[in-house]
Amino acid sequence: MLTLSLFRHAKSSWADPSLEDFDRLLAPRGLKAAPAMGAFMAQKVRPDLVLCSPARRTRDTLALVAGQIGDPRELFPSDFYLPTPDTLLAAIQATESSVRHLMVVGHNPGLHALAAALTGPHEGADAKALSAKFPTAGLAVIVFPAKVWPDVCPGTGRLDLFMTPKRLP
Repeated sequence: MLTLSLFRHAKSSWADPSLEDFDRLLAPRGLKAAPAMGAFMAQKVRPDLVLCSPARRTRDTLALVAGQIGDPRELFPSDFYLPTPDTLLAAIQATESSVRHLMVVGHNPGLHALAAALTGPHEGADAKALSAKFPTAGLAVIVFPAKVWPDVCPGTGRLDLFMTPKRLP
């Protein structure tokens, strides 16, 4: 069984119009939400590897949670800045077999579309919430019956968990 965690970057700021989108910082709301999500993830999410967009807001989000999720190995593929779901899936399928839990830290709309494609239609509160919106600092954990990452395909995953800052207990 393989586990994939999809984590959207925390809320970013538009306060400095001189910054390019790639370089935007986290907003105060994001600086609060990311550690709160990290505390939630501390007991539930332990990735072996994190593939993270190289954008500033994704790297800053990961920095705020990495220690709480076991300080996994991190890679920052250049094509993970605002990627398509197909780009994300190709990277997931290329993951080495020693990785049993992979986390992707990225952006919408790619993460939302990927989560929907991988899990297909499911019932329950988490599935309903995910189908409606994948907000900033949202986390989807998807479990696959596959033994190797190339076998992870659309419709083969089961949504195990969907959490957002607003839904935190």
